[in-house]
Amino acid sequence: MESTNLLEVSNLCVDFETDQGLVHDVRDVSFSLKPGEILGIVGESGSGKSVTMYAIMGLLAANGILREGRITFDGDDISRSAFPTEKAYIQHMNQIRGNKMAMIFQDPMTFLNPLQTIERQIMEPILNHTSMSREEARTRALELMVQVGIPSPEKRIRQYPHQFSGGMRQRIIIAIALANNPKLLIADEPTTALDVTIQAQILELIRDLTRRSGTSTVMITHDLGVVACLCDRILIMYGGKVMEAGTDREIFYSPNHPYTRGLLSCINNPEAEEEQDLIPIPGSPPDLLKPPRGCPFVDRCEQAMKICKVRMPDSTVLSDTHISTCWLNEVRRRAESDEAGKGGDRA
Repeated sequence: MESTNLLEVSNLCVDFETDQGLVHDVRDVSFSLKPGEILGIVGESGSGKSVTMYAIMGLLAANGILREGRITFDGDDISRSAFPTEKAYIQHMNQIRGNKMAMIFQDPMTFLNPLQTIERQIMEPILNHTSMSREEARTRALELMVQVGIPSPEKRIRQYPHQFSGGMRQRIIIAIALANNPKLLIADEPTTALDVTIQAQILELIRDLTRRSGTSTVMITHDLGVVACLCDRILIMYGGKVMEAGTDREIFYSPNHPYTRGLLSCINNPEAEEEQDLIPIPGSPPDLLKPPRGCPFVDRCEQAMKICKVRMPDSTVLSDTHISTCWLNEVRRRAESDEAGKGGDRA
C-alpha cells in the first residue's frame, strides 16, 4: 500500500570525521511527516536536530557521513545510497531543493548575500526552477514580499540586506523559502536572536502561510514554548536519538520520558494555579565522540537503573501517536502484568 506520508526517515545515522575521531551526531533516528502537518523537533544544542534536517536536504558539511538510513520524500527514495554516483545524487537534490523542499535558516544575515539586492535573491529560486520570465519572477517576488508583511515592497525590493532589520531579514528568508510553494518547509530555529514581539510575529506568519498553502513544516527549536503554539506533533531528541514523540497534547500533558519532563520543568506553565520554581536539568549532554552504550540521558537521569548504562531500550508504543524510549516503561509493564496475575490468582 502506498504511504500517505510526505516524508519518511528510517534509521538515520550521521557521523562527522574530526581530528579527535568520529562524532556520532545522529543515531538511528526515525520519524514521518504527513502532508500539511507541522512537526516540532526539540532538544538541547548538540542533540542532532539540525544535522538530521541537513542530511534530509543533502546539505551535510564535507566531513559529514550519512552512514545508514533511508529517506523517502514525496514517494521517492532520496537517500544517497539510492543513486549510482555522487553526481547523480547532487543533481537530483539540486532539482528539489528550493523547489519541492526549502529551508528557513537560523541566521538571516549569514544566509542573505550582502552584495546582492533583495530582488535578485528572491527571484533566484523562481528563475532556477520555473519557466517564468524575469518580469514574471519579479511580480512573484513582490507578491511574496506582501505575503510576508514587508511594507513598500516596490521600494524595498531594490534594497540590500543591511537596510533591513533582523525581523524583516527573517521575513525575506521566509519569502525565498516559499517562492516555489514547496511541499516541505524546514525552519531551523527561525526566531533565534529576535525579540519576543518579533518572534511571535514570525511564528504566526509561518503558521498562517503553511496552513494556507498546505505545506508540511518541520520546526527545529530548543524552545518548547515555540512548539506549544505552532506544532501538531513533537519529536524530543537527545544525544542524537529520539527520546519521545507524540502530539502536542501528549507531550505537554502526558510526558513519559524523564528528559521530556525535565525540559518541561525548565519552562513556565501559564496554566498552573500557583507559581512554580523552574528546575534545571543537572549535568551536561554526552560526548558523542564516545556516546554511551545505553540511554544517552543516563548520567543526568534521577531514575536511571543499571540497565540504562549498558543497553538502549526499544521504543514503547503508548498510543497510536505517542512513543517513548525508556526502560521505565518496561518496569511499569512488568509491574502491571504481575498485578494482573495476582488479581487472577485471587479470583
